[in-house]
Amino acid sequence: MTPEANAIVYCEGAYNTMNGKTAHGLVRFTRRYRVVAVVDSRHAGQDAGETIDGKANGIPVTASIEDALTVGRQAGTPATHLVIGIAPDGGRLGNRARRDVIAAIGHKINVDCGLHDFLSEDEEIANHAEQNGVVLRDIRKPPDRSRLHFFSGKIEAVTALKVAVLGTDSAVGKRTTAWLMVQAFERLGCKAEMIGTGQTAWMQGARYSMIMDSLVNDFVSGEIEHAVWSAWNEQKPDVIVIEGQGSLMNPAYPGGFEILAAGRPDLVVLQHAPARKDYDGFPGYPIQPLSRQIEAVEILSGKPVVAVTVNHENLAVEGIPAICSAIETVVGLPAFDVLRDQADALVDRLVPRLKNWQPATPTDNPEKKSET
Repeated sequence: MTPEANAIVYCEGAYNTMNGKTAHGLVRFTRRYRVVAVVDSRHAGQDAGETIDGKANGIPVTASIEDALTVGRQAGTPATHLVIGIAPDGGRLGNRARRDVIAAIGHKINVDCGLHDFLSEDEEIANHAEQNGVVLRDIRKPPDRSRLHFFSGKIEAVTALKVAVLGTDSAVGKRTTAWLMVQAFERLGCKAEMIGTGQTAWMQGARYSMIMDSLVNDFVSGEIEHAVWSAWNEQKPDVIVIEGQGSLMNPAYPGGFEILAAGRPDLVVLQHAPARKDYDGFPGYPIQPLSRQIEAVEILSGKPVVAVTVNHENLAVEGIPAICSAIETVVGLPAFDVLRDQADALVDRLVPRLKNWQPATPTDNPEKKSET
């Protein structure tokens, strides 16, 4: 996919926090946009990659949208879009962000928003956009029900290996791990497709996407099934990686049931943050033990959890290998920090489970063949 726009990622007050996960995803990887800057005055002057991952990637953090516009012009990549990179609980647009969106529209910048507050239904913002000739895209706005799919059972026709990346909590890194797995499979020469289930995956360019929490419940399973089946039917991949949502036991975001039931994965990778004690945003609601969460996934799906991927937030870097070893000892599964180390070692363990794929072998020199 060729980037369709030069984007400023708006994350005022939330970059490098759990409410900035959309911005973090776009800074790490996106096929849809060319990211020219991130807006968060608290980190102005820093490199966006250095701030979240300790690895510079050349994307500057600026104090304002105006500064970001200047950066883009100076770099020869003038911004065409403002992408809302904040992902607060409840998905609402705050007053400060709303004012900044209006200001961006005044600069004739298109706006892509994945929140539950639809810009196109805000009378002031919609009128301002029309006057300035810019486009508002509400990524979380559900499709018309006439376009939605009900579960049909066609998922059973899919012959590609299906791997779901679920998590023990929300905002724990499932989508990032899913993309890193796709990229590792591709490095091996496998054809891999990502099934996006949230607004950020769509923004990153997952071509087979549906946004689970924007749908009427009756159609969630059907849309998951249709996305997986469409990816297999149209692309004939060797492997399909399905992005998880929430977690089975999170009181506010109990995601994953429909992915297991309708996506019918062959294998599950479970993302876990060992330093977290309580569910994301809910102190006093302790996260159930990893072993119990694995048991719940396997009982519901009838399929194995084959690995644990570690979110290293609040962990000392030098202690991560020991934590992975401890997880392996306790639950009997290999554990990997794929954000730090990439997903190649994890994917190497999954390759033997691919159904029809064989690694490419060097061919003989055609000239020598013709001589024999």
